[in-house]
Amino acid sequence: MSGPWTEGDTVALKRRGTPALLVKLARGPQKVGNEGVLDLTDLIGAPVGGSVTWLGTEYRALRPSLSDVLGSVRRGAQIVTAKDAFPLLYLAGVGPGATVAEAGTGSGALTIVLAHSVGPTGQVISYDRREDFLEAARANVRRAGLDHRVSFRLRDVAADGLDVTNLSSVILDLPEPWAVLASARSALAIGGYVATYTPTYNQLERTVRALREFGFDEVRALELLERGLHVGEGGTRPEFEMLGHTGFLAAGRRVD
Repeated sequence: MSGPWTEGDTVALKRRGTPALLVKLARGPQKVGNEGVLDLTDLIGAPVGGSVTWLGTEYRALRPSLSDVLGSVRRGAQIVTAKDAFPLLYLAGVGPGATVAEAGTGSGALTIVLAHSVGPTGQVISYDRREDFLEAARANVRRAGLDHRVSFRLRDVAADGLDVTNLSSVILDLPEPWAVLASARSALAIGGYVATYTPTYNQLERTVRALREFGFDEVRALELLERGLHVGEGGTRPEFEMLGHTGFLAAGRRVD
């Protein structure tokens, strides 16, 4: 987003070597977590990138990146990591203007990624069977400044199915995604995709079997592993630790 700061914007306060601190731009002093009180009134109308001094430390006031936002998510339920979230977007064909249903809201990390990806003209409908998860996710999405793109619904879609139609994509982060695939197929527009995220081989096998039984096309399954590199002159090597198994991804497309 270009242009000067306006009231209600989310500001990323950044200093070198530390994660960004996200603060809602408002007039007057406001409490920031357990850190203290901050007044950003002077930022309103000012250009992005200026400096803010707080508690004796100078910060840059930046527009938050998606990485900044995800780093600020307050976790309750286990979240889908970035290494899996972005391949899920690819598998589910999520892009600007899409209408996406997500089941298994959890802490809302994937919800934030989806809301960011569908853009200002898209919409995310997020389902969970637990109200406490929905409340935590609402707070995280609101903090990210993306709540206008997301509709939260308390519903057990494994038992009751999806209550929407003509979707671009359906993403299922559930223990039993196969129980939702018939409903997902009916909810998808022709050409739409369903993608699933499951932690065990047994869940993956049952999910892929159901995708085939319900007539989805382009069925595929994969796992991604992430290994960092230690880079040094003449001594570049893989890191000793890596982000290994987190979940299996599967997807299919409705073509008839």
